[in-house]
Amino acid sequence: MADLFDSAPEGAPSAAPRPLADRLRPRALSEVIGQQAVLGPEGALGVMLAAGSLGSLILWGPPGVGKTTIARLLAHETDLHFVQISAIFTGVPELRRVFEAARHRRGNGQGTLLFVDEIHRFNRAQQDAFLPHMEDGTILLVGATTENPSFELNAALLSRAQVMVLERLSLADLELLAQRAERELGRALPLDGPAREALLEMADGDGRALLNLIEQVTAWKVEGRLDSAALAARLMRRAAQYDKSGDAHYNLISALHKSVRGSDPDAALYWLARMLAGGEDPRYLARRITRMAIEDIGLADSHAQTVCLHAWEIYERLGSPEGDLALGQAVIYLALAPKSNAGYGAFKAALRDAKRTGSAPPPKHILNAPTALMREQGYGAGYKYDHDTEDGFSGQDYFPEEMKRPVYYLPPERGFERELKKRLDYFAKLRKRLG
Repeated sequence: MADLFDSAPEGAPSAAPRPLADRLRPRALSEVIGQQAVLGPEGALGVMLAAGSLGSLILWGPPGVGKTTIARLLAHETDLHFVQISAIFTGVPELRRVFEAARHRRGNGQGTLLFVDEIHRFNRAQQDAFLPHMEDGTILLVGATTENPSFELNAALLSRAQVMVLERLSLADLELLAQRAERELGRALPLDGPAREALLEMADGDGRALLNLIEQVTAWKVEGRLDSAALAARLMRRAAQYDKSGDAHYNLISALHKSVRGSDPDAALYWLARMLAGGEDPRYLARRITRMAIEDIGLADSHAQTVCLHAWEIYERLGSPEGDLALGQAVIYLALAPKSNAGYGAFKAALRDAKRTGSAPPPKHILNAPTALMREQGYGAGYKYDHDTEDGFSGQDYFPEEMKRPVYYLPPERGFERELKKRLDYFAKLRKRLG
């Protein structure tokens, strides 16, 4: 099931112990655990195979979900010669030899399924080298990547291949894999129920990691069954997958932001904790949390920005782990604060008009006239000093003369913006009366 279900190295003694992952390698796609959304009868790959129209693919998913296994089985089920390379260790000379061998094979009537592990590691020029061989049928490309293909692969390559998204294995999938391992080993894991569940959670959705853990556990000499505490003492919990510059970084900050916007303090705290546990820079989180206060709360509760800035300052003074609590409290405050993006939307609308109207000058009546020439040109003529008016409001137009007065700021009736809306409505009535 996992990506390491590959053959033993060439030349290895036949009697050499085989890793559990190798012994449990599926012999058919129907034996693959998980990925039914892709491999099932109605899944994209299942439909392709049923129609006999397999095309080039990009398998995108986390480690240990079966990318290499699926590629091998696809080659077997379509009678294609399987060739595997890694983008980490393969350069242009090796690629030329691979393409030449595939061309020779094609001339003899056999196709080639070229599996490229870590395909995102190839640069743009190397990715382009695949295109002519994909187009003329010399190879059927199956690339594997843990990174988002939209960002890492050429548009030309993506246009010639279909992206298949493989998901991390669920706890139910991992339990099936554990049961398969127990049948292969001929004995049950020496764990009680909670310890067994803890072992599955330690694998973090990675089938290969689970089988490695099972091999460790079954090698122990123990009496009876271990509980969770005993298991934790013997095994180190696997670090959660978190790449501070990759998909996990952007996915988790998006989850945090949307949890705050959705007024869910528990979910927001969870995603904040996930990022901190993964090693994210708390200063980055402080900056993003402050942005949330400005973007999603705004003037509905302007104190939210102050809370974030204070939390940021507290972190700078205390550091981790004490300062992390200040960030957590700021996240709770933001999640429970009234939400409004009226100020954010108004500012973006004003920016659009500013770019559209270019260099349109202010109306002359609000321009200062320090010289006689400027007064002759009408600068300052007709300006009304608001403090001298009855209501402290003149109602004059302050936009460029050729620009129709727009409305940008439309506050909702939430939080402090209820009061701001009352003020806007009051000034609108005065403007209409004075107009």
